[in-house]
Amino acid sequence: MRMTLIATPVTVQIVLSEQARMPEYKSAGAAGLDLCSAEDVSLERFERRLVPTGVKVAIPPGFEGQVRPRSGLAREHGIGMVNSPGTIDSDYRGEIMVLLVNLGDRNVRLSRGERIAQLVIAPVARADVRIVERL
Repeated sequence: MRMTLIATPVTVQIVLSEQARMPEYKSAGAAGLDLCSAEDVSLERFERRLVPTGVKVAIPPGFEGQVRPRSGLAREHGIGMVNSPGTIDSDYRGEIMVLLVNLGDRNVRLSRGERIAQLVIAPVARADVRIVERL
């Protein structure tokens, strides 16, 4: 018997700069919203760069945003993320920036509007940490 789980959508408020593209799911089964570069970017071999998306979000309490690399950029160009996944806390209101690194064998140019990462909205549990004598 095949089970299908349908998650209840979570409302995430968003503010876009003039340079930003609206994050969107590319398919019905996509787990992440595509995040795009808000500017043209050149990455030399082994260079790291913080790339703006022009996107600000208000993630509700009890959730986080996970910024993950795109496998297509890794496969085609050797582009990855230095801190993967990156976490966007529910109380963060600044612009989403993606720390990319070029691990490929040549310089890469990414155009404004090009998909550079994915944003997954996920529930989080807060720990009630207690010191004990033994576990």
